[in-house]
Amino acid sequence: MADSGEERAGVALTNLDQELFAGAGVSKRELVEHLEAMAPRMLPALAGRPLSVVRALRGQKPFMQKNVPKYAPDFVRTVSFWAESSHREVAYALCDDLPTLLWFANQRAIEYHPTLTHAASMDRPEQLVLDLDPPEGAGFDVVVAAAHLVRRALDEAGLAGAVKTTGAKGVHVLVPLAPGPSHEDVAGATRALAARTERLDPEVATTAFIRADRGGKVFVDSTRAGGATIVSVYSPRVRPGLPVSFPVSWDELDTVVPAEITVHTARDRRDPWVEDPDAVPAPQTLPDDLVAEGRTIPVARVQAMHEGKRRKRAAGDTP
Repeated sequence: MADSGEERAGVALTNLDQELFAGAGVSKRELVEHLEAMAPRMLPALAGRPLSVVRALRGQKPFMQKNVPKYAPDFVRTVSFWAESSHREVAYALCDDLPTLLWFANQRAIEYHPTLTHAASMDRPEQLVLDLDPPEGAGFDVVVAAAHLVRRALDEAGLAGAVKTTGAKGVHVLVPLAPGPSHEDVAGATRALAARTERLDPEVATTAFIRADRGGKVFVDSTRAGGATIVSVYSPRVRPGLPVSFPVSWDELDTVVPAEITVHTARDRRDPWVEDPDAVPAPQTLPDDLVAEGRTIPVARVQAMHEGKRRKRAAGDTP
């Protein structure tokens, strides 16, 4: 029997009873229901920010889409920026309302990755982000240990952060920022905080960008700055069961099981960012010494690129 279609918020939805991808265990209808239920919380995190999405079309590998397709309806607002990597203008969506969000869901867009800044003020950093990525095969407990190290590093710098699961295996620690710093200032401060985290316990945390150099430790990723994106809070991920990136309190972090937060359970969970007025700190000013320290630390990707070239040359010189 053919899948039934219907309309929600004026958006025509089709093939709602199809599984989103092989092994998902979740239908497009269930994705739509999650996004519709979470829209009052999710849209403020998306609105006004250039958006990339990860779509899972039937019979294809999931892929990230930045450029809005020409067949998008008129109500999908866009903003265009020059992409140096592809040497062209890219029209990013601005997901400002429920119809746009549901249209993306109907396009089988499962993951939502907004920029860290608003399109109207791309030169104004709004938050500092540390992304904690566990080593292959590790449990979530090692990520929790690293997150508490980040919290200590923040506290020692006079800062405070909020924490959310990524919906995959890691966590994001976010520090809201007061107006003033440049993207270079924030990038430097992020590198400095990552380095301070590593120094607190180098057996747990590492800033090594090259995966082979991490030695089974949690990678404290300091590269989420400037025009970077992160997966949005409340966004599903392209994984079996569709786990969801979700806010947690620092006290809850030790006991949360990220895989249990899915499109089926997220809407019924306690949400500290909604229920606890102190869960998300007020915008903060970056300490001058943190920014200054960061300026002395090489950019991770650039350093890794040079190191990779050096190793290739060394390998070529080996008899």
